[in-house]
Amino acid sequence: MARWTECYDVDRDAVVLRVHVQPRAGRTAVVGRHGDAVKLRVAAPPVDDRANVAAAALLAELFGTAVSDVELVSGGRSRVKRFRLRGVDPESVEVRLDAAVDETGGPRASRRS
Repeated sequence: MARWTECYDVDRDAVVLRVHVQPRAGRTAVVGRHGDAVKLRVAAPPVDDRANVAAAALLAELFGTAVSDVELVSGGRSRVKRFRLRGVDPESVEVRLDAAVDETGGPRASRRS
């Protein structure tokens, strides 16, 4: 099982997730890790905040929360971002991230030799 604890912090009633966003990808998906961040690919270009909106929508869908509960905290013009996810159970973060990476066939820490 991949260890995702380095990719997020728990802050009161929210999880703050570090992400690395690759805009203009062929499809929108969670693909694994990039250092201490979750790597997301989004089809949207990094123009007029479209990649940020697509990343927020992907995270809301992944964690089963409303898009209004996903707030971009930092990195608005960077590939490295932090999103605050309100109402997300910290215990479910690792399970949901593992499932999303398995679904896309992305790399996992346990598959490395």
